Amino acid sequence: MGQPVASRGHSAPPTVGKAMLNKYARAFFTRVLTPFAAFLIRRGVSPDTVTLIGTAGVMAGALVFYPRGEFFWGTVVITLFVFSDLVDGNMARQLGRSSRWGAFLDSTLDRVADGAIFGGFALWYAGGGDDTVLCAVSIFCLASGQVVSYTKARGESIGLPVAVNGLVERAERLVISLVAAGVAGFDTFGVPGIHVVLPIALWIVAVGSLVTLIQRVVTVRRESAEAEAQQDGQERPENASHGSEAAT
Repeated sequence: MGQPVASRGHSAPPTVGKAMLNKYARAFFTRVLTPFAAFLIRRGVSPDTVTLIGTAGVMAGALVFYPRGEFFWGTVVITLFVFSDLVDGNMARQLGRSSRWGAFLDSTLDRVADGAIFGGFALWYAGGGDDTVLCAVSIFCLASGQVVSYTKARGESIGLPVAVNGLVERAERLVISLVAAGVAGFDTFGVPGIHVVLPIALWIVAVGSLVTLIQRVVTVRRESAEAEAQQDGQERPENASHGSEAAT
């Protein structure tokens, strides 16, 4: 799912694993997982392999359990594989590697994992969940999440900083959705009324993603105008000096 920025490239986005663990919990799990990461290195396993396995595990948890309405167990499986975020990053640090490829792979597979999670919700509501509106909301969460990520990547690719902290970015989308799915899964164990938690969370993510998308588009629009105005301001004095020289 992704390695820390320092280990795998300077442009890697926040991962759900890092979002779900505060700095103290991360320090604890880093110490716990360091021997395991070292073991994998000795066995010839690469950080990229762990990233791929982690993504495959998240996809399995989302697409095998969620479409059947088994939200608790699906979330358990996804959470277990989320720890690959810490393992592959730990491995990369031990190996002293920093690569643009690692950052690219992380970002790409993060999008795949996101699609699987919200796709799993959509499949449930299109089938056993029997709720067309929530199916549409899930699809909107999937699509808007991809577009939100694209707006930042595209803005940065044309030289803009896209300096905005959106209302609901990737980490928030996944934490809200996964926690809600896990809680809603207690409906299987007979907890009454708990299933409503997931629909509420999906609506929150959908609205928050829309707001975030608007924030990023507005920011790119403003930064683009400022960059063009600055460029025009630099060109005018140069043209004026050429005109003055010609006159003399």
